[in-house]
Amino acid sequence: MSPPKSFDAKVLRKTVLDMAHAGATVHIGCAFSIVDILAVLYRNFLRYPGNNPRSPGRDYLVLSKGHGVMAQYACMRELGWLQESAFTGYFADGSELKGLSDSRIAGLEVTSGSLGHGFSVGVGLAMGAKLRATDQKVYALVGDGELNEGPIWEGAMFAAHHELKNFMLIVDENGFQAMGTTEDVLKLGSLDAKFKSFGFETLTIDGHDEKAIAVAVAQLWASASTAPKALIAKTVKGKGVPFMEHNNMWHYTRLNAETHAAAVAAVTGVAE
Repeated sequence: MSPPKSFDAKVLRKTVLDMAHAGATVHIGCAFSIVDILAVLYRNFLRYPGNNPRSPGRDYLVLSKGHGVMAQYACMRELGWLQESAFTGYFADGSELKGLSDSRIAGLEVTSGSLGHGFSVGVGLAMGAKLRATDQKVYALVGDGELNEGPIWEGAMFAAHHELKNFMLIVDENGFQAMGTTEDVLKLGSLDAKFKSFGFETLTIDGHDEKAIAVAVAQLWASASTAPKALIAKTVKGKGVPFMEHNNMWHYTRLNAETHAAAVAAVTGVAE
């Protein structure tokens, strides 16, 4: 396996575009809103002893919004955990990689896509680490639309009650879900206030400012509080490609040769 790389957001976004085009598949916009968050976590915080995605002492990254998995695949490519054929042959017959997170792939902790459940699995992993008295940390990345799901709030109550200070929720607050804006589908109000009311220590940041993300994550972990953590990341769905940004059609729209070339040029600054 190759050593970790820089996790350059431009490179990660290009990988997502190339995968989506190769596989004629969807969920580009919701992958792009979390690229910068994942880049910071993999570069600065996640620990994988021996660069082994199944190391017993690893930290856990639970992608509860499993439909954003192409962004995680792109990071796993940087770590050398996936073969190049998995990217060029994405969604071809016999493809190893799915369009949703699948725990059979080393590096993906949960099978997610049925929204709300990955969060609860993450809480369980954090409880297990606490009981074993390890220093492992658990990150659960959820979408704001996913917060419509009841298991999120059951898990939040459990995490606060058991003082799971090793658990960090990260909310990708891009303002959209599959069928519309979160405001139109089911108003969420202040996420900061909500999670504080559930007993979480919270911070709200720009989810595309990598320095701000790194500072906030470090600040939350450095806290002496026994409360679980919540990082509310304000993001842009489709970030990096002007014709995708804030455009919910790119939740389900597929790339053609023209839009693929235009999107690659937008994220890299170089026309193909």
